[in-house]
Amino acid sequence: MQNLNAHLLTHTQEKPFACGICNEAFSLEMDLKFHVQTHTKKKWFACDVCSKAFSPRSQLERHLLSHTNEKQFSCDVCNKRFCYKTNLITHLQVHTKEKPYLCDICNKEFSRKVNLKMHVRTHTKEKPHICDICKKAFSEMSSLKKHLRTHTKEKPYVCDICNKSFSMPSNLKSHLPTHDKEKPYVCDICNKAFSEELNLKSHLQMHAEGKLFVCDVCNKAFSRKLHLKTHFHSHTKEKPYACDICNKAFSRQSHFKTYLLTHTKEKPYACDICNKTFFQQGSLKRHLRKHTKEKPYACDVCSKVFSQKPN
Repeated sequence: MQNLNAHLLTHTQEKPFACGICNEAFSLEMDLKFHVQTHTKKKWFACDVCSKAFSPRSQLERHLLSHTNEKQFSCDVCNKRFCYKTNLITHLQVHTKEKPYLCDICNKEFSRKVNLKMHVRTHTKEKPHICDICKKAFSEMSSLKKHLRTHTKEKPYVCDICNKSFSMPSNLKSHLPTHDKEKPYVCDICNKAFSEELNLKSHLQMHAEGKLFVCDVCNKAFSRKLHLKTHFHSHTKEKPYACDICNKAFSRQSHFKTYLLTHTKEKPYACDICNKTFFQQGSLKRHLRKHTKEKPYACDVCSKVFSQKPN
Protein backbone atom coordinates (compact mmCIF):
# COMPACT_ATOMS: atom_id res chain seq x y z
CA MET A 1 0.00 0.00 0.00
CA GLN A 2 2.90 2.35 0.77
CA ASN A 3 4.37 1.76 -2.69
CA LEU A 4 0.95 2.28 -4.32
CA ASN A 5 0.43 5.58 -2.49
CA ALA A 6 3.89 6.74 -3.57
CA HIS A 7 3.13 5.71 -7.16
CA LEU A 8 -0.18 7.61 -7.22
CA LEU A 9 1.73 10.86 -6.62
CA THR A 10 3.28 10.47 -10.09
CA HIS A 11 -0.23 10.90 -11.55
CA THR A 12 -1.43 13.71 -9.27
CA GLN A 13 1.88 15.63 -9.59
CA GLU A 14 1.62 16.28 -5.83
CA LYS A 15 4.97 17.06 -4.20
CA PRO A 16 4.51 17.12 -0.42
CA PHE A 17 8.23 16.90 0.50
CA ALA A 18 9.98 20.28 0.23
CA CYS A 19 13.65 21.09 0.76
CA GLY A 20 14.17 23.44 3.71
CA ILE A 21 17.21 25.01 2.03
CA CYS A 22 16.06 25.84 -1.52
CA ASN A 23 12.31 24.98 -1.37
CA GLU A 24 12.51 22.49 -4.27
CA ALA A 25 9.68 19.96 -3.81
CA PHE A 26 9.55 16.19 -4.40
CA SER A 27 6.83 13.56 -4.54
CA LEU A 28 8.90 10.98 -2.63
CA GLU A 29 10.62 11.44 0.74
CA MET A 30 13.59 9.38 -0.48
CA ASP A 31 14.12 11.79 -3.38
CA LEU A 32 14.17 14.68 -0.91
CA LYS A 33 16.81 12.91 1.21
CA PHE A 34 19.06 12.42 -1.82
CA HIS A 35 18.49 16.05 -2.86
CA VAL A 36 19.52 17.41 0.57
CA GLN A 37 22.88 15.69 0.09
CA THR A 38 23.57 18.03 -2.86
CA HIS A 39 23.61 20.87 -0.30
CA THR A 40 25.70 19.04 2.32
CA LYS A 41 28.03 17.76 -0.45
CA LYS A 42 28.28 14.37 1.29
CA LYS A 43 29.00 11.58 -1.19
CA TRP A 44 28.75 8.15 0.40
CA PHE A 45 29.29 5.81 -2.56
CA ALA A 46 32.84 5.55 -3.97
CA CYS A 47 33.92 3.94 -7.25
CA ASP A 48 36.37 1.04 -6.72
CA VAL A 49 38.11 1.83 -10.02
CA CYS A 50 38.84 5.57 -9.81
CA SER A 51 37.71 6.43 -6.23
CA LYS A 52 35.31 9.12 -7.46
CA ALA A 53 32.41 9.47 -5.00
CA PHE A 54 28.67 9.85 -5.67
CA SER A 55 25.36 10.37 -3.98
CA PRO A 56 22.92 8.69 -4.46
CA ARG A 57 24.01 5.11 -5.24
CA SER A 58 22.22 5.17 -8.61
CA GLN A 59 24.75 7.76 -9.80
CA LEU A 60 27.60 5.39 -8.87
CA GLU A 61 25.92 2.57 -10.80
CA ARG A 62 25.61 4.81 -13.88
CA HIS A 63 29.24 5.92 -13.48
CA LEU A 64 30.55 2.32 -13.40
CA LEU A 65 29.33 1.85 -16.99
CA SER A 66 31.88 4.47 -18.08
CA HIS A 67 34.63 2.03 -17.12
CA THR A 68 33.07 -1.06 -18.74
CA ASN A 69 31.86 0.78 -21.88
CA GLU A 70 28.81 -1.46 -21.69
CA LYS A 71 25.97 -0.27 -23.94
CA GLN A 72 23.05 -2.52 -23.15
CA PHE A 73 20.22 -0.25 -24.37
CA SER A 74 19.57 -0.36 -28.12
CA CYS A 75 17.29 1.81 -30.29
CA ASP A 76 14.77 -0.32 -32.22
CA VAL A 77 14.67 2.21 -35.05
CA CYS A 78 18.35 2.87 -35.90
CA ASN A 79 20.16 0.31 -33.66
CA LYS A 80 22.23 3.02 -31.95
CA ARG A 81 23.30 1.80 -28.50
CA PHE A 82 23.51 3.60 -25.14
CA CYS A 83 24.98 2.96 -21.70
CA TYR A 84 22.00 4.47 -19.91
CA LYS A 85 18.29 3.87 -20.38
CA THR A 86 17.56 7.59 -19.87
CA ASN A 87 19.81 8.40 -22.85
CA LEU A 88 17.92 5.89 -24.99
CA ILE A 89 14.56 7.42 -23.98
CA THR A 90 15.83 10.88 -24.89
CA HIS A 91 17.23 9.58 -28.19
CA LEU A 92 13.90 7.99 -29.20
CA GLN A 93 12.34 11.46 -29.28
CA VAL A 94 14.56 12.16 -32.31
CA HIS A 95 12.45 9.62 -34.20
CA THR A 96 9.06 10.43 -32.65
CA LYS A 97 9.54 14.26 -32.67
CA GLU A 98 7.89 14.15 -29.25
CA LYS A 99 8.33 17.19 -26.97
CA PRO A 100 6.73 16.18 -23.66
CA TYR A 101 8.15 18.98 -21.48
CA LEU A 102 6.04 22.16 -21.49
CA CYS A 103 6.98 25.56 -20.07
CA ASP A 104 4.23 26.76 -17.71
CA ILE A 105 5.03 30.39 -18.47
CA CYS A 106 5.16 30.61 -22.28
CA ASN A 107 3.94 27.11 -23.32
CA LYS A 108 7.11 26.37 -25.31
CA GLU A 109 7.73 22.62 -25.68
CA PHE A 110 10.99 20.71 -25.26
CA SER A 111 12.14 17.16 -25.94
CA ARG A 112 14.45 17.06 -22.90
CA LYS A 113 13.71 17.94 -19.30
CA VAL A 114 17.12 19.58 -18.87
CA ASN A 115 16.38 21.93 -21.80
CA LEU A 116 13.10 22.95 -20.19
CA LYS A 117 14.86 23.55 -16.87
CA MET A 118 17.44 25.79 -18.54
CA HIS A 119 14.71 27.61 -20.50
CA VAL A 120 12.68 28.38 -17.35
CA ARG A 121 15.69 30.23 -15.96
CA THR A 122 15.36 32.75 -18.81
CA HIS A 123 12.06 33.71 -17.15
CA THR A 124 13.11 33.46 -13.50
CA LYS A 125 16.70 34.73 -13.97
CA GLU A 126 17.66 32.01 -11.48
CA LYS A 127 21.37 31.26 -11.08
CA PRO A 128 21.57 28.44 -8.51
CA HIS A 129 25.21 27.46 -9.07
CA ILE A 130 27.48 29.74 -7.03
CA CYS A 131 31.28 29.83 -6.96
CA ASP A 132 32.51 29.24 -3.39
CA ILE A 133 35.56 31.42 -4.04
CA CYS A 134 34.23 34.63 -5.61
CA LYS A 135 30.43 34.10 -5.19
CA LYS A 136 29.78 34.57 -8.91
CA ALA A 137 26.54 32.81 -9.88
CA PHE A 138 25.72 30.70 -12.94
CA SER A 139 22.54 29.22 -14.36
CA GLU A 140 24.27 25.93 -15.30
CA MET A 141 26.65 23.65 -13.42
CA SER A 142 28.83 23.19 -16.53
CA SER A 143 29.44 26.96 -16.65
CA LEU A 144 30.41 26.97 -12.97
CA LYS A 145 32.88 24.10 -13.51
CA LYS A 146 34.58 26.00 -16.33
CA HIS A 147 34.67 29.16 -14.23
CA LEU A 148 36.32 27.34 -11.31
CA ARG A 149 39.33 26.63 -13.51
CA THR A 150 40.08 30.36 -13.54
CA HIS A 151 40.73 30.00 -9.79
CA THR A 152 42.35 26.56 -9.67
CA LYS A 153 44.40 27.05 -12.87
CA GLU A 154 43.42 23.46 -13.68
CA LYS A 155 44.10 22.35 -17.26
CA PRO A 156 42.58 18.87 -17.61
CA TYR A 157 42.75 18.62 -21.42
CA VAL A 158 46.16 17.28 -22.43
CA CYS A 159 47.66 16.93 -25.91
CA ASP A 160 48.73 13.31 -26.52
CA ILE A 161 51.61 14.46 -28.71
CA CYS A 162 53.41 17.17 -26.72
CA ASN A 163 51.66 16.91 -23.31
CA LYS A 164 50.70 20.58 -23.37
CA SER A 165 47.57 21.07 -21.26
CA PHE A 166 44.55 23.33 -21.71
CA SER A 167 41.67 24.51 -19.55
CA MET A 168 39.06 24.15 -22.32
CA PRO A 169 38.47 21.31 -24.82
CA SER A 170 38.03 23.85 -27.61
CA ASN A 171 41.57 25.14 -27.00
CA LEU A 172 42.99 21.62 -27.25
CA LYS A 173 41.09 21.07 -30.50
CA SER A 174 42.56 24.28 -31.94
CA HIS A 175 46.05 23.27 -30.81
CA LEU A 176 46.12 19.77 -32.38
CA PRO A 177 46.51 20.95 -36.02
CA THR A 178 49.85 22.59 -35.07
CA HIS A 179 51.36 19.07 -35.00
CA ASP A 180 50.14 18.27 -38.49
CA LYS A 181 53.26 19.49 -40.30
CA GLU A 182 52.58 17.65 -43.56
CA LYS A 183 50.99 20.06 -46.06
CA PRO A 184 51.68 18.68 -49.54
CA TYR A 185 49.19 20.88 -51.41
CA VAL A 186 50.82 24.24 -52.21
CA CYS A 187 49.26 27.27 -53.92
CA ASP A 188 51.26 28.25 -57.05
CA ILE A 189 50.33 31.90 -56.58
CA CYS A 190 51.15 32.68 -52.92
CA ASN A 191 52.87 29.44 -51.76
CA LYS A 192 50.39 28.88 -48.93
CA ALA A 193 50.28 25.15 -48.09
CA PHE A 194 47.35 22.90 -47.14
CA SER A 195 46.98 19.42 -45.70
CA GLU A 196 44.01 18.57 -47.95
CA GLU A 197 43.56 19.06 -51.69
CA LEU A 198 39.97 20.26 -51.18
CA ASN A 199 41.19 23.15 -49.01
CA LEU A 200 43.68 24.15 -51.71
CA LYS A 201 40.93 24.17 -54.34
CA SER A 202 38.76 26.39 -52.14
CA HIS A 203 41.74 28.70 -51.58
CA LEU A 204 42.48 28.98 -55.32
CA GLN A 205 38.98 30.29 -55.85
CA MET A 206 39.93 33.31 -53.76
CA HIS A 207 42.65 34.16 -56.30
CA ALA A 208 40.45 33.55 -59.30
CA GLU A 209 39.26 36.73 -60.99
CA GLY A 210 35.90 35.16 -61.81
CA LYS A 211 33.88 33.90 -58.82
CA LEU A 212 32.21 30.57 -59.51
CA PHE A 213 28.96 30.71 -57.51
CA VAL A 214 26.43 33.26 -58.82
CA CYS A 215 23.14 34.30 -57.22
CA ASP A 216 20.18 33.76 -59.58
CA VAL A 217 18.33 36.74 -58.09
CA CYS A 218 20.85 39.60 -58.05
CA ASN A 219 23.85 38.07 -59.94
CA LYS A 220 26.18 38.69 -57.02
CA ALA A 221 29.04 36.17 -57.18
CA PHE A 222 30.88 34.28 -54.45
CA SER A 223 34.02 32.21 -54.27
CA ARG A 224 32.42 29.54 -52.09
CA LYS A 225 29.10 27.73 -52.39
CA LEU A 226 28.44 28.08 -48.66
CA HIS A 227 28.71 31.89 -48.93
CA LEU A 228 26.20 31.89 -51.79
CA LYS A 229 23.80 29.74 -49.76
CA THR A 230 24.06 32.11 -46.78
CA HIS A 231 23.62 35.15 -49.07
CA PHE A 232 20.46 33.65 -50.62
CA HIS A 233 18.73 33.90 -47.23
CA SER A 234 18.81 37.70 -47.65
CA HIS A 235 16.38 37.28 -50.57
CA THR A 236 14.14 34.60 -49.07
CA LYS A 237 14.26 36.16 -45.57
CA GLU A 238 14.72 32.58 -44.39
CA LYS A 239 16.20 32.13 -40.91
CA PRO A 240 16.70 28.38 -40.55
CA TYR A 241 18.66 28.51 -37.29
CA ALA A 242 16.22 28.97 -34.38
CA CYS A 243 16.97 29.11 -30.66
CA ASP A 244 15.12 26.44 -28.65
CA ILE A 245 15.05 28.70 -25.62
CA CYS A 246 13.58 31.98 -26.92
CA ASN A 247 12.70 31.21 -30.58
CA LYS A 248 14.98 33.94 -31.96
CA ALA A 249 16.06 32.92 -35.46
CA PHE A 250 19.17 33.58 -37.56
CA SER A 251 20.12 33.26 -41.20
CA ARG A 252 23.74 32.31 -40.37
CA GLN A 253 24.74 29.31 -38.29
CA SER A 254 27.82 31.11 -36.92
CA HIS A 255 25.64 33.96 -35.58
CA PHE A 256 23.23 31.41 -34.10
CA LYS A 257 26.00 29.52 -32.24
CA THR A 258 27.42 32.74 -30.83
CA TYR A 259 23.96 33.88 -29.71
CA LEU A 260 23.31 30.62 -27.79
CA LEU A 261 26.18 31.53 -25.47
CA THR A 262 24.16 34.54 -24.25
CA HIS A 263 21.78 32.06 -22.59
CA THR A 264 24.39 29.75 -21.12
CA LYS A 265 26.84 32.60 -20.33
CA GLU A 266 29.48 30.13 -21.48
CA LYS A 267 32.76 31.55 -22.76
CA PRO A 268 34.43 28.48 -24.30
CA TYR A 269 37.63 30.16 -25.49
CA ALA A 270 40.14 30.70 -22.68
CA CYS A 271 43.56 32.36 -22.74
CA ASP A 272 46.20 29.90 -21.53
CA ILE A 273 48.34 32.74 -20.23
CA CYS A 274 45.91 34.77 -18.07
CA ASN A 275 42.78 32.52 -18.17
CA LYS A 276 40.54 35.32 -19.46
CA THR A 277 37.61 33.79 -21.37
CA PHE A 278 35.79 34.85 -24.53
CA PHE A 279 32.57 34.07 -26.42
CA GLN A 280 34.33 33.89 -29.81
CA GLN A 281 37.60 32.37 -31.00
CA GLY A 282 38.37 35.55 -32.98
CA SER A 283 38.22 37.60 -29.76
CA LEU A 284 40.66 35.19 -28.10
CA LYS A 285 43.09 35.48 -31.03
CA ARG A 286 43.00 39.28 -30.84
CA HIS A 287 43.53 39.13 -27.07
CA LEU A 288 46.56 36.80 -27.39
CA ARG A 289 48.40 39.49 -29.35
CA LYS A 290 48.55 41.53 -26.13
CA HIS A 291 50.77 38.79 -24.71
CA THR A 292 52.74 37.90 -27.85
CA LYS A 293 53.11 41.54 -29.03
CA GLU A 294 52.38 40.22 -32.54
CA LYS A 295 51.48 42.88 -35.14
CA PRO A 296 50.44 41.05 -38.32
CA TYR A 297 48.81 44.00 -40.14
CA ALA A 298 51.14 46.30 -42.10
CA CYS A 299 50.39 49.61 -43.82
CA ASP A 300 50.96 49.37 -47.60
CA VAL A 301 52.23 52.95 -47.71
CA CYS A 302 54.69 53.30 -44.81
CA SER A 303 55.02 49.64 -43.61
CA LYS A 304 53.98 50.57 -40.04
CA VAL A 305 52.56 47.46 -38.32
CA PHE A 306 49.48 47.01 -36.12
CA SER A 307 48.03 44.29 -33.89
CA GLN A 308 44.43 44.93 -35.03
CA LYS A 309 43.07 44.85 -38.57
CA PRO A 310 41.95 48.32 -39.71
CA ASN A 311 38.23 48.83 -40.41
